[in-house]
Amino acid sequence: MRARKIQRGISLLGLMFWAVIIGGGSVILLRVVPTVMEYYTIQRAIEKIARDAPPTVAEARNQFQRTKDIEYSIVSVEPADLIITKVDDKVKISFAYDKEVPLFGPAFLVIKYKGSTR
Repeated sequence: MRARKIQRGISLLGLMFWAVIIGGGSVILLRVVPTVMEYYTIQRAIEKIARDAPPTVAEARNQFQRTKDIEYSIVSVEPADLIITKVDDKVKISFAYDKEVPLFGPAFLVIKYKGSTR
């Protein structure tokens, strides 16, 4: 008797399962990446402002507003949202915000962002 060859491969059901998993992950990734990019843009902006060491809080907020006017991707943080303090003669700027990312229907992904200068 000849031994039967074992077939290898993926079934249609397995293919559909992985397509749904990869497709859903891709949709979430495509919606989250812009919010992460915005976070890093805000972080770079406040780092630059802190390095310039503005003399007043109002000047720091004005610098952030000018940066926000140039960087169209900053929409989640306003100059009034920045917490500006001075620690050991160094300007420290911090911020925090929540971002809702719509997924589908009534489902949202809420991401909490928080950052500060070193």
